[in-house]
Amino acid sequence: MSSQLSSFQMFLPISDTLKYCLLALAIALFLTALIILACKMHQYYKYKSSILKDAKFMKATSVAKKTEGNVLVKSLSPGFLETARKEQDSKIQLMQKEMEKLEVHLTPSPPSTESLDDMTSESDHTREFRGKLKFSLNFSKKTMTLLLTVIEATDLPDYSRDPFVRIRVFSKVDEPQSDVQSVLHECETKVVKNSRNPVFDEDFCLSLKNYQLSNTCLKLEVKDFDKYSRHTLIGETRVALRDLKVSETLEFCEELQEKTKDIIGEVLISLKCLPTAQKIEVGILKFKTSSLSIIKERDVYARIDVFSNQQKQKHQKSSLRAKSKVTVFNETFLFSLPDPGKTHCLVLISLYETVANGRKLIGQTSLGNQTKSGHNHWDQMMQTIRQPVADWHPLYI
Repeated sequence: MSSQLSSFQMFLPISDTLKYCLLALAIALFLTALIILACKMHQYYKYKSSILKDAKFMKATSVAKKTEGNVLVKSLSPGFLETARKEQDSKIQLMQKEMEKLEVHLTPSPPSTESLDDMTSESDHTREFRGKLKFSLNFSKKTMTLLLTVIEATDLPDYSRDPFVRIRVFSKVDEPQSDVQSVLHECETKVVKNSRNPVFDEDFCLSLKNYQLSNTCLKLEVKDFDKYSRHTLIGETRVALRDLKVSETLEFCEELQEKTKDIIGEVLISLKCLPTAQKIEVGILKFKTSSLSIIKERDVYARIDVFSNQQKQKHQKSSLRAKSKVTVFNETFLFSLPDPGKTHCLVLISLYETVANGRKLIGQTSLGNQTKSGHNHWDQMMQTIRQPVADWHPLYI
């Protein structure tokens, strides 16, 4: 036994002083660990208490604001509330006037109407005098052709910068009680830059074979060219071709008049109200036109714009369809409309055809609870909730 102890002491030659030093070091490390742990616990509880204080403060603030709002509403005098109601009514009346102004461009004005494509801010200006347009006509009965010479325009308004003339020949459909017209020809003059008295001096040969002069008229529109937006309509003039004399050149100098519109077709539209989803469904079913001369190998599509309480929603487009006398779409589109019974809504339908350099407007129509021509269709939709109601609407250009 004594030999074993001696061998152990030989392998572990540690003095008592060193042992005590190691023990003291271990105790110091342990105490240091306890101090660090206590500091971390103190920081944790401090952070938690600050979060609770902030939450109580936010809750108290929201309650105070709510109470303050209720007290403010209760403290408002009846006179102030009446003034607020009058201001709200005036805003609604202003909105109705704006929608009526938009409707003016889409409802027929005897004897015809003008396309919304010419709507610009400048078109709302009062223009008592729009200038004059000088042109000549010569009709040949032998060849059934009309020679039109657009000579010049004079005294155009100050805002006119780059004028040109758009020419359309219309022929009324030979149907009783129908205002639909066919577009026989459509062409334009060159654009004259920076001139209020532009000289065009251009000739156009327009064939009138198979058409009766008694139902045909010529429409000349003077417009201001805009490269980045819609062209501004300055004014227009019309000539009934039934008054032309054979082989005699007639020269005209006509004062430009306010724009008008023409019906060139019809579009079948369906409406469905979905009050639970707060949406309306607009369906483009068919489009028919009598303008046989402009039916070519082109595609057409419909664009739907919805205005609710003066706010324009994102427009939607139909797919392309081959152009024909009766073009079938059969497509529906959903638009948000909270509280359809009280929301002021206007639906604008535009038909376009594709051309080499972009698109060309065929015609437009509008309907809604603020329109003169389409409110009957809207009322039928509101009377048959969740059921589609279809009706034909005239297409204007």
